[in-house]
Amino acid sequence: MRTEKFTMERDVLEIGDVVEITEGRLPRSYYYTAEPAAAMSENVALNNRIISKTGTVTAKVPEGSSYILDITFDE
Repeated sequence: MRTEKFTMERDVLEIGDVVEITEGRLPRSYYYTAEPAAAMSENVALNNRIISKTGTVTAKVPEGSSYILDITFDE
C-alpha cells in the first residue's frame, strides 16, 4: 500500500471514493491529478513514480479554504 497527499480546492471527494489519476511530467518530477480535476498531488521524484491508475480516498482534512486528501494506492 502506498499513500500520497493531494490538495483539493472544491469539496467534491469524500472518504471511500475511488478516483482515477492521470500523470503529468515536469523536467525533474511527476505530478498527478485525481480526475475529473478534483485534486492535485505534490510533485513526486522521478524514481518514485505512481504505477497504479486508481486509488481510494482514505483521509480528508480541511486546511484553510481547501482540503488535504490521503489517497491510497495498491502498490
